[in-house]
Amino acid sequence: MSTPIRASSILPGHREDIELHTADGLTLVGELARPLDREPVATLVCLHPLPTHGGMMDSHVLRKAAWRLPALADLAVLRFNTRGTTSVRGTSGGEFDNAVGERYDVAAAVEYAEFAELPNIWLLGWSFGTDLALKYGCDPTVGGAILLSPPLRFSTPDDLAVWADSGKPLVALVPEFDDYLRPDEARQRFAAVPQAEVVGVPGAKHLWVGDAETVLDEVVRRVNPAVPVPLPTTWDGPMETGDVSAYADRTVASFADRPVPGPPAG
Repeated sequence: MSTPIRASSILPGHREDIELHTADGLTLVGELARPLDREPVATLVCLHPLPTHGGMMDSHVLRKAAWRLPALADLAVLRFNTRGTTSVRGTSGGEFDNAVGERYDVAAAVEYAEFAELPNIWLLGWSFGTDLALKYGCDPTVGGAILLSPPLRFSTPDDLAVWADSGKPLVALVPEFDDYLRPDEARQRFAAVPQAEVVGVPGAKHLWVGDAETVLDEVVRRVNPAVPVPLPTTWDGPMETGDVSAYADRTVASFADRPVPGPPAG
């Protein structure tokens, strides 16, 4: 009998806690989720929203990707806490560094995926994580990047130029009612990257509350196009239930009206 897939649903997969080790000596905590009984077709390395505003590896879209996509789309999902960030998994070493020291965090995650021989590595950045992807993610082992709610706050025209020169796929999913960058302006900003695809999502907002399924469909459409979308909304088989109450007091939604800092001056 089919069961509806809900926010708390954990579909079958092989999940293991991992640690990442940065070149500047920090240990970052994370998780790798893979299909249960077959090799993954592609890999998502997830870069979470701004930790000073509640972002972490368990931010809801990334958590749902890890809980669903190994089973529904044959994807491996690697997510982790950047320096100084805390979730149920634990706290990563170091302190938030305004998208400077985080370059080593991105490198450590990509290196882990490479050494684990995970296939077809894509970056999945959300908000602050999109700036990290743009600034530090155009690595030879990275096949492309998907950007959720890119604010383009820390990244620069030079960063976009690197992606433009690489020719690697760059997809920006931009909410119609985003707090920082809306579709029309996003198309103008990303015009510097000829291969960039800007997808405006009607009715959506920066935090993708109520629109996670749309995001996951668009991600799968790019990363494993052999899988039909929209993805199933029910599951016929074993299913676990995760505790989504752990962040009831610190959901990213509670930070939505706080100003987001830009890069430090100088």
